Amino acid sequence: MQTAAFSELFPLFNAASPETVEWLLSIAVEHEYPADRAVLMEDAWGNAVYFVESGWVKVRRHVGDGVITLAILGRGDFFGEMAILDESPRSTDVVALSSVRLLSIAAQRFIQTLFKDSQLHHRMLQLMVRRLRQTNYRSQLRHQPPAIKLANTLVGLGESYGTPTPYGTEIFHIPSQDLANVSEITVDETNKILEKLDSKGWIRMAPGRQAIYLVHMKQLAHLAGRI
Repeated sequence: MQTAAFSELFPLFNAASPETVEWLLSIAVEHEYPADRAVLMEDAWGNAVYFVESGWVKVRRHVGDGVITLAILGRGDFFGEMAILDESPRSTDVVALSSVRLLSIAAQRFIQTLFKDSQLHHRMLQLMVRRLRQTNYRSQLRHQPPAIKLANTLVGLGESYGTPTPYGTEIFHIPSQDLANVSEITVDETNKILEKLDSKGWIRMAPGRQAIYLVHMKQLAHLAGRI
């Protein structure tokens, strides 16, 4: 991958110097995983930061005998940074939702690079603060109706990872259980809302293509309370 393409794909490296990007590319290791394969296991010590080159993953936590999906990440995002920054075991694990291609950078080398490139360090802090703001916003929606919560999840995924197509913004056909967990609603509520949005023409479900098309992003954003 060329340095320009690398910087364009991963917003984290927008402000990094060309020398930094070239160095990171030279030490990055590529990984490929099929759907449903665990990428990182809970309580494993952090030894690398991972960058999603293509595909979709879910971050989940074990609760009793079950698991809860905490977040869904797509192309251009990263994970694993918290465990290497505070040098503690990971509190979650990561599983591939679709076939996924990742790049990893060893923890020590990534931390050294952050110290050397102040712009990269600052950009990392900005993105981590943005994640915190998103988490805070989700907590503000806790007492909102299920449709608002789910619409917020769909719009967020579309804005962050969606691909423009003639049919609308395409996102992965995420399982209802995972959408329900992230939106903090029930699976039954999730399925009913998806069916209603599909019947209204605001989204188009295409399980055969493993896709959900967000046909009318403006209406969804309005429902989510974003505009």
